[in-house]
Amino acid sequence: MEGLKRTPLYPLYEKYGGKTVDFGGWELPVQFSSIMEEHHAVRNRAGLFDVSHMGEVIMKGPDAKKAVQRLVTNDVNSLRENQALYAAMCYPDGGTVDDLLVYKLKEDEYLLVINASNIGKDVSWIIEQSTGDLTIENVSSKIAQLALQGPKAEEILQTLTSFDLSEIKFFHFQEKLDIAGISTLVSRTGYTGEDGFELYVDAADACNLWEKILDAGKDAVLPCGLGARDTLRFEAKLPLYGQELGKDISPLEAGIGFAVKVETEEDFIGKEALIQQKEKGIPRKLVGIEMVGRGIPRTGYPVYASGAALEDEPIGYITSGTQSPTLKKNLGLALIRTDFSKLGTPLEVEIRGKRVDAVTIKSPFYKR
Repeated sequence: MEGLKRTPLYPLYEKYGGKTVDFGGWELPVQFSSIMEEHHAVRNRAGLFDVSHMGEVIMKGPDAKKAVQRLVTNDVNSLRENQALYAAMCYPDGGTVDDLLVYKLKEDEYLLVINASNIGKDVSWIIEQSTGDLTIENVSSKIAQLALQGPKAEEILQTLTSFDLSEIKFFHFQEKLDIAGISTLVSRTGYTGEDGFELYVDAADACNLWEKILDAGKDAVLPCGLGARDTLRFEAKLPLYGQELGKDISPLEAGIGFAVKVETEEDFIGKEALIQQKEKGIPRKLVGIEMVGRGIPRTGYPVYASGAALEDEPIGYITSGTQSPTLKKNLGLALIRTDFSKLGTPLEVEIRGKRVDAVTIKSPFYKR
């Protein structure tokens, strides 16, 4: 695959049987063994992911906190050192620039973790929108990120460090921990719906850490690719930028209103538009659906009101869909008109020219 970007872990893919695909300009493994096997490993034991394609930006200086607060929808003032939060960056109209994690390293230093496909766009946006006494550095190429996820993640990682990992609570982190002799930022976060850690290391140490974790986990941990990462995050209703979120989809429509704090005193970009949406009611809502008829709902498939006439307009579309490996059901996430979003509402999904019955159900589909 000529011209694609590669992570520092690329040299190990072949050794572990990785089958690579073009993912937004990156050559990344879609699977190592099988998507199904990797998915179940994470739900029941542990899985190890290469997520080094993600972007990292450091903002530091006396005005760093103010600049970050203006950029993101969540309340940065609530963060203590060694704590992280999930947020969105919005355009003035409330559409989403990206969703991201914000880590408070020090009082005047923050690490922003952004989506791989958005690195260029996001960094430009951050620079354009930031004023005051601060420096902004895109350190994406210097940092590698591994994710160890699943109920046995802590047990496995604990064998590689003397630090008591149970002290790291959800959405907290520790910098410069010695993990198998490698200086690591260890964050209790993830994108799978399971307990686990995201590990940030110097790019040069990534291969070494990957091997050490797999060795420590022996029978309990599997190397995992993008396929399982997608089915896992889908079941847990964790949004994917470009599908559940985008420049024309607000964080409120995408169901991540918990990361939007319009009651903060400080202004952030898009705040006014999001207040309007809250007051008027959002026109569209992200809902879970289950297929009643045969067929798998896929990204982009139109969704109709049940019994709609042929000439009727769709009421929305599928953002993500698959046969859920955990629940063994054909499920989808759909962005549809709010007046059709009530639980138990019958719908129809157009699959290859035919309308197939579906119904809105409770989501997330999976909670540990």
